[in-house]
Amino acid sequence: MRFEEYRRQDAISIAGLIAKGEVSAEEVLEAAITRAEQVNPVINAIVHKQYEQARKAVAAGLPEGPLKGVPFLIKDLGYFETGEPATFGSGLFKDFVADHDTAYVTRCKTAGLVFIGRSSTPEFGLNPNTEPRLYGSCRNPWNLEHSPGGSSGGGAAAVSAGILPVAHATDGGGSIRIPAAQCGLFGLKPSRGRISTAPDAGEGWGGLSAGHVVSRSVRDSALMLDCTAGLEPGDPYTAPMAERPFLEAVTRPPRKLRIALMLRDHRGAKLHPECLEAVQRAAKLCADRGHLVEEADPNIDLVALRPMNNRISAANIARSCNLRWNALGREPNAHDVEAVTWEVYRRGLKVSAVEYVEAIAAAHAVGRKMAAFLTSYDVVLSTTLAGPPPKLGYFDQNGDVRIFVERVTEYLSVTPLHNAAGTPAMSVPLHWTADGLPVGVHFAGRYGEEATLLGLAAELETAQPWFDRVAAL
Repeated sequence: MRFEEYRRQDAISIAGLIAKGEVSAEEVLEAAITRAEQVNPVINAIVHKQYEQARKAVAAGLPEGPLKGVPFLIKDLGYFETGEPATFGSGLFKDFVADHDTAYVTRCKTAGLVFIGRSSTPEFGLNPNTEPRLYGSCRNPWNLEHSPGGSSGGGAAAVSAGILPVAHATDGGGSIRIPAAQCGLFGLKPSRGRISTAPDAGEGWGGLSAGHVVSRSVRDSALMLDCTAGLEPGDPYTAPMAERPFLEAVTRPPRKLRIALMLRDHRGAKLHPECLEAVQRAAKLCADRGHLVEEADPNIDLVALRPMNNRISAANIARSCNLRWNALGREPNAHDVEAVTWEVYRRGLKVSAVEYVEAIAAAHAVGRKMAAFLTSYDVVLSTTLAGPPPKLGYFDQNGDVRIFVERVTEYLSVTPLHNAAGTPAMSVPLHWTADGLPVGVHFAGRYGEEATLLGLAAELETAQPWFDRVAAL
């Protein structure tokens, strides 16, 4: 299978070609491996190769799932596969090997996906860039001097570079939507509880974190959600079951929606000119499709919420680090982790039980306020990020912690709100800057209503196609 043909297909198309016998799973796998070997030395997206394991899996016969034979990457952050490393992007875990499959991994295998490796992530997912000390910088295929975003930067860079059509991603503060926005991809963060984290956790980061994928097509994201969503035994809660398969949402015209348009971010700040243009054009595109678009703001103070989110993530990071140091029989050591991680760890140790409960309560209160706002609107339209993709090194997790925190606080001016609220949200690739850098447009919806977002995204994808707009790498 020639690369030019391979890149013209999304995951559903590839699976269809394999099912019809027009191409073999072996040919598809070799096309993915060949492309990876060509570009990964440049973009550094794959940090652990599983090519031989993938070849053996294909040769042994794959499950008859809807994505049989499609190559896939698992993000190197808390999702385990038996016998494979899981480093969390950290030297602290560089020798850790999983002894079981995460439920999500099992569901991906049942769908017929073929794992070719693990994708790069910043240490413990703390950075909106993907530049872990352990593996070095991951680069944006649209411009190698720029970041692909984080923390799912490796998966997004791999998809953007044409290694594969869809890749695993997670989102605890924007980490699906950030790299989707910076790499010209579609990225949906599902509702809280939609994707199980069993058997290793009941929820990620106190319910802030959700898992799913980044993809080039909307329908791939929808089918992946159908394949991986749902309750596992012992889960503390789950999102309400969808009435129909999510894939159906992208095949029928959406109803006319009431869309709240935000021309500022959730800190009340003015938008970067490129982001403002992206949002205004998206608003016109929606209005031209017959949707009612009007300026409105839920008036939720992200500045006040951020310390609460930080307490939740810091306490969880502290627990993870302590578990690893205890397993290694060592005392905590600042040299084992990056500078920002060490500060987050120390902060997490100081979070009291009352403070943690207060933080969870604040997140739940945001969810209720957003739900109340969305009784009048179906969707909130905003920018995804505070600006176009920054250059590598802008968020330095090994440098001055104060500067790092200031820059992250400014840049993540929208996405963390929906991690606290638990609402589904997506970044849609509808804009590129004059010098060719992607800028994402953000849409958020009611809890449990991913189908509404997917239907809208599919409509926008048809009205302003982006699939054939690819990086020249």
